[in-house]
Amino acid sequence: MNRLLAELLGTFCLVFAGTGAIVVNHVSGGAVTHVGVALTFGLIVMAMIYTFGDISGAHLNPAVTVAFALAKRLPWRDVGGYVLSQILGAIAASTLLAVIFAGQVNSLATAGGTIPAGAAWQSLVLETVLTFMLMLVILAVSSGPKERGMMAGVAVGGVVGLEALFAGPISGASMNPARSLSPAVVSMSFAHLWVYLAGPMLGAALAVPVWSKLTSGRGDRRST
Repeated sequence: MNRLLAELLGTFCLVFAGTGAIVVNHVSGGAVTHVGVALTFGLIVMAMIYTFGDISGAHLNPAVTVAFALAKRLPWRDVGGYVLSQILGAIAASTLLAVIFAGQVNSLATAGGTIPAGAAWQSLVLETVLTFMLMLVILAVSSGPKERGMMAGVAVGGVVGLEALFAGPISGASMNPARSLSPAVVSMSFAHLWVYLAGPMLGAALAVPVWSKLTSGRGDRRST
């Protein structure tokens, strides 16, 4: 239960700060800026890894949890609880933001949602590749199913911020189904949501065999 609570709280903080930055940027007429939004996402991920990494692993992301299970670092019996906790935490954060900014959060965009700027396939490819890159880093800095260590937060948070900086204007750089699902639920707008469910799941899953192949010759001591 402690691990599930950690995932709920960690994902709540991620979505509240990250999508909150998008909401505040809209409400304030662009005061946060795109760079500020990207930095917020990177910094909150880093903070949550240092906060909850030793408890639950600070996955904060259903795609990461499933990938850890595929890599045999997390029992499949734990996946459902982790994913449900992440989704509940994310929806709670988006709901609170909608209450705080009542009347100003009235669409998917203003709720901090992710929307393709171009064709859906373009964002699907971006989300797949972005999550693939992110998962490779997570597998490299994690021990078993846990992201922990002195540099884990910096590495993972840095990649999240980096990818949000360059890909955010096109796909939203979600890399996280829970992060995209929660604003969609609050705004009741599910257009293109499949892109942000399928892309991150596919990208994270693809990273597992690639990392396994890269480490097969020397043994991946982080997997135990």
